[in-house]
Amino acid sequence: MKIGVDGGGTKTELILVDSAGATIARHTAPGCNPSLLGPDQAGAVVRAAFVALFAQSPRSEARSAITATHLYAAGSSIFWQDFAATLREHGQVFTGPDSLPVLELATGGAPGLVLHAGTGSFVAARGFDGSIHYAGGLGWKFGDPGSGADLGRRAIGHALLELQGWARPTALSEALKTHTGLAEAAANTRFFYTAEDANAHIAGFAPRVLELANAGCIPAQTAVACTVTDLVEHARLVTTKLFGTAVVPCGVSGAILNSPPAIYALKSLAETHAWPVDLHFITEPPIEGVRRLLVKAH
Repeated sequence: MKIGVDGGGTKTELILVDSAGATIARHTAPGCNPSLLGPDQAGAVVRAAFVALFAQSPRSEARSAITATHLYAAGSSIFWQDFAATLREHGQVFTGPDSLPVLELATGGAPGLVLHAGTGSFVAARGFDGSIHYAGGLGWKFGDPGSGADLGRRAIGHALLELQGWARPTALSEALKTHTGLAEAAANTRFFYTAEDANAHIAGFAPRVLELANAGCIPAQTAVACTVTDLVEHARLVTTKLFGTAVVPCGVSGAILNSPPAIYALKSLAETHAWPVDLHFITEPPIEGVRRLLVKAH
């Protein structure tokens, strides 16, 4: 049997499969990105998740029957390599970036690329020679366009201008007041600059922004269009450098990019820029990509 792990900033998903790739057990734990939690806590989250995964297995011999573990996680690759070296009773342990599972869902091993957005975002690609490339994923301090953090940041910025009285009030500022429980612009600003989990609150506003954009709120629609545009610019750079003018599959992964407002923006940008990609909107979760990679592994 084999274990697969998809670890991100918001959640960590684990899967236990048999030799045929059939799922035996699954478990979802909190996020495990060491850049957010620190190395000790990140490792503790994954270790506890392993215990919980085995506890859900109907097979008592599960732990002793593990031949391989694949760990695809966000954050420092050096940390995860060092962490993998400490694992016992997990078979041969392979570590890789969290981009590989969604790239597998997007192209199935063929040349192409994928755009993924969750709390953060990235563009991953497989070249014609099979080489793997990664763009973005720089974290909230440097943008991560298309992500929940970036969408929330853009929308909150406009909502604060509304609360200050410089922009016409819309449902966006009302939604922000509900989100934070604060009515004044200054109080909301202070909250986002002082709260320990401010980043989580910023990214947590993104689903509401998508709802408002879908309902016709213009500032919310603008925020979605702007963040998607910047992500597509990253993707177009990757596409041009790796594939030239060849048309390649382009997967689109994550709830934000698969929302109606983002889909509209992506299709419009592809047409406007004559972007040579075959867009494929991925509905499977990244853990399914992990399962497929486990099946392929020898």
